[in-house]
Amino acid sequence: MRATSSFLCTLSFLSALLLGASPVVAQSSTLEAVKKRGQLVCGVNTGLAGFGAPDDKGNWTGLDIDFCRAVAAAIFGDGTRVRFVPLNAKERFTALQTGEVDILSRNTTWTMSRDTSLGLNFVGILYFDGQAFMVRKSLGLKSADELKGASICVQSGTTNELNLADFFATRGLTYRPVVYERLVEVLGAYANGRCDAFTTDSSQLIAERTRLTDPEEHVMLPDLVSKEPLGPAVRQGDAQWSNIVRWTLFAIINAEELGVTQSNVEAQRSSSNPEIRRLLGTEGEYGKGLGLADDWAVSILSAVGNYGESFERNLGQGSPLKIARGRNALWKDGGLMYAPPVR
Repeated sequence: MRATSSFLCTLSFLSALLLGASPVVAQSSTLEAVKKRGQLVCGVNTGLAGFGAPDDKGNWTGLDIDFCRAVAAAIFGDGTRVRFVPLNAKERFTALQTGEVDILSRNTTWTMSRDTSLGLNFVGILYFDGQAFMVRKSLGLKSADELKGASICVQSGTTNELNLADFFATRGLTYRPVVYERLVEVLGAYANGRCDAFTTDSSQLIAERTRLTDPEEHVMLPDLVSKEPLGPAVRQGDAQWSNIVRWTLFAIINAEELGVTQSNVEAQRSSSNPEIRRLLGTEGEYGKGLGLADDWAVSILSAVGNYGESFERNLGQGSPLKIARGRNALWKDGGLMYAPPVR
């Protein structure tokens, strides 16, 4: 059935392109379709530690995975009612455009062209990142400016490939790109010495470095050569669905700011703080505007916790990656994470 559905969606997508229409699948309501199916379908990475990866038993974990579970919890009151579809960089947008997935939650950079010409809407920023370079410690390099004439491994179909060209062009430096379609191929080429450096988002470099046989022999150069705002995307044309996914993100950020956690969310229902009461649905009817129950945020937080909790276990000090919050800290702590209020 899945192959037939995907084939028909692809035909619809190609027909729209031939007719000059926007490549968006016609739909009455994504929420209705998801409820009827009884399951959210989420497009995720094929395997990136900290963001989206299955373990040896097929259990998916990561920041992007938690976000998918949060959306499922908002809709069904159950964060397990989600199916994960692993997608590589080349196929991720088509899968969303054709309706194979309901959400793309796959460490994807929000850019103008992607937001305006692919029939997609980015709903917000789940992780603020930037592109960096990894090299062998034995090279003794201190800056990306020292990579003149170097061979650089990079994944095709990504902003990383474009940023790499921009970086060297603006400095008048030469380089040789070594391009592969799949990230595992890029890492393999770097590990086998086919290139001098490996470039991608800094968080991805940290994750991929752990997969090398000798991670301590590789270092990340301090330069960040781009802005990489990573966030979930949905199809254009369904404002209600965009709002549900967007406010799921805002809910987990607001919850952290208000001190509402996975362990205390039930107790916080009786809070006297009006901001907490509105978030948790004990004051006002804010779920109604989304087409959800008023305690939709309670379901989210019961399933995955707030943003800080998800970051900590997947990327932070409670994870093997041990990435500092940095620019992903809350705005009141000097970071960039900020969400509109529920009111």
